[in-house]
Amino acid sequence: MIEKHLLLEPEHFSALLEVGQAINAIYQKQPLLEKVMDIAAEAIKAERGFLVLRDELTGELRVQASHNMSEGQAHQIARPSSSVVNQVFQSKTSVNTMNAMEDPRFGTKESIIMQKITALACVPLIQKGKTIGVIYLDSTLDKQKFTDATVAFLQAFANQAAVALENASLIEDLTQENRQLQSELERTYGFKEIVGSSPKMQAVFDVMRKILNSDISVLLEGESGTGKELVARAIHYNSHRKDRPFVAQFCGNLSENLLESELFGHKKGSFTGAINDKRGLFEIADGGTFFLDEIADISPVIQAKLLRVLQEGTFRRVGDTDYRKVDVRIVSATNKSLKSEVKKGNFREDLYYRLNVIAITMPPLRERRSDIPLLVNHFLKRISDKTGQRLKRIQPESLRALINYNWPGNVRELENTIERAVVLSGDGPISLGELIIPDAESEGLKPRTLKEQEKEIVLRTLEECEGNKTKTAEVLGVSLRWLHYKLNEWQMVKVGKMNGNGQ
Repeated sequence: MIEKHLLLEPEHFSALLEVGQAINAIYQKQPLLEKVMDIAAEAIKAERGFLVLRDELTGELRVQASHNMSEGQAHQIARPSSSVVNQVFQSKTSVNTMNAMEDPRFGTKESIIMQKITALACVPLIQKGKTIGVIYLDSTLDKQKFTDATVAFLQAFANQAAVALENASLIEDLTQENRQLQSELERTYGFKEIVGSSPKMQAVFDVMRKILNSDISVLLEGESGTGKELVARAIHYNSHRKDRPFVAQFCGNLSENLLESELFGHKKGSFTGAINDKRGLFEIADGGTFFLDEIADISPVIQAKLLRVLQEGTFRRVGDTDYRKVDVRIVSATNKSLKSEVKKGNFREDLYYRLNVIAITMPPLRERRSDIPLLVNHFLKRISDKTGQRLKRIQPESLRALINYNWPGNVRELENTIERAVVLSGDGPISLGELIIPDAESEGLKPRTLKEQEKEIVLRTLEECEGNKTKTAEVLGVSLRWLHYKLNEWQMVKVGKMNGNGQ
């Protein structure tokens, strides 16, 4: 028969249930410790308390969480020299008193006298037979608060808490191990969506990792289609700015006035058509990363305004007199040699050095042919995931042709080639006929310039599309405007068969 004074109160059962639920609800160690202290204090109506855990390295007891008690007060009670906390930890035995000042075990303790403690209860946290810490609760008001039933509950509660704490510690360890493994995978294989294991791409990844958590400006140089925007996005989404906006703006072929309004915004009435105030992209990107593509094409006026943003972090909207503050990281890109543009007088030297704090040169695909099989598999898998279709296979001779081709359009051209080949191949594997690229072997026998290869690909595709320029542009993955420009350059405005639309 259970003695009456050991019967648990209803709130004690609620507390045991609550800490049991916490085992499955709180997976972080510190929030769990704080929750344990709050539940314990509320259940036995303690005025205050704290929880200590043994430091595995030093062996010292350290206060990890407290309830209604300053850090100094907790440390004074938890001091190793003859403290009740140390006594409970060493003996693995609970201690309680309803009159600490008159109890011979505690009446002479300095902390008891100094803090005028009347009642206290202290129980060990035991994990698999080993004491890992102590829960301490006290009161300076009520002498009759902590009975034997209180301590019996508190010990049961501590046992539950020890299990919850072990679970949280295991989850934290697994989470940390997972982060380390993820970091190692990222270090070995690069960044998501940027595929490459070649030495040149590994060198790119090495620089990216070093600059992720700084705010320095980055200049990305390389041919079109090498993945400069992917690198800019990877830098942003792996940095401390990842929760803020990533904004990209193409600067080529835009008029000075339009680009100025896009970048910096404008004030109502500043020009014809400005019917409202407009925020510029710099304001939208505040706190994040601004990617400026084809930076070499901006006018001297825009260059001067951009320099002010980089130097002082301020700008003015078009037609405004007030300066606005902005905090952005600038990542710029160009397929030209910006240094050469400076020498020609087309680009400000001071702006060049502000943009070129760190330069990353993206290698063309022909200089990292070993990455082509990886890229092909990546694109095929992405297409399969997007369409829900079975993963497409590629014939060995087709893969060899892709590896031997010089890829003037780089990774973007390879991606378009694979997407086109998947559609053309139907249910079978991708064969040479579906690639629509110059024969790799004849390429090796007759070296040609990139412009010659570009011309051949465009004209061959135009012929395949029966002279339809819109369809040709879609297949090549270029704009119709670019296609017209190239055909005019080659003086081939009328190529292939005319269709009903005059294309």
